[in-house]
Amino acid sequence: MARLGMVIDTRQCIGCEDCVVACNIENNVPPGKRRDWLRAEVKGRFPKLTLTFFSQRCNHCDNPPCVAVCPTGASHVSELGRTVQIDYAKCIKCGLCLKACPYEARFMNELNEGKADKCTFCAHRLKEGKDPACVAVCPTRAMFIGDLDDPKSKVNELLRTRRHQVLKPDAGTRPRVHYLV
Repeated sequence: MARLGMVIDTRQCIGCEDCVVACNIENNVPPGKRRDWLRAEVKGRFPKLTLTFFSQRCNHCDNPPCVAVCPTGASHVSELGRTVQIDYAKCIKCGLCLKACPYEARFMNELNEGKADKCTFCAHRLKEGKDPACVAVCPTRAMFIGDLDDPKSKVNELLRTRRHQVLKPDAGTRPRVHYLV
């Protein structure tokens, strides 16, 4: 079974937010909420500054704290790429998963009866053999999704050949969204 992960090339990302817009439209995300978002990081001293964009979302962790705290099993690891998903029929709106996520990647979706919501890597698109909406629309081709357990996958090729990082590595979640730097 595949173990899906995402690689985002921060040198290619231009901060256009096409990924955010595509996600919002594809997943009917309510105004003011986000399944993914952009964070800008400025380093250096004027006039020698660098600007790096990080397209952030649920990290579909190998050790997801949101799953561990869910009292009903609504938050679970799916067979689809071992991604972290939500069974909305089981969600009781307790919000424990929101508090447990160190990436602040979840929100309560008022368009879905106030239940927890987050990035699913567009599971509905993956089932059809398509890329997630964010990957599909990226104008600079800065985003990749693939099997982290397949040594021949594009994501593994990128991780082998480029310096990379994950967010909050000390959280112990073993995130599967990697940033090429």
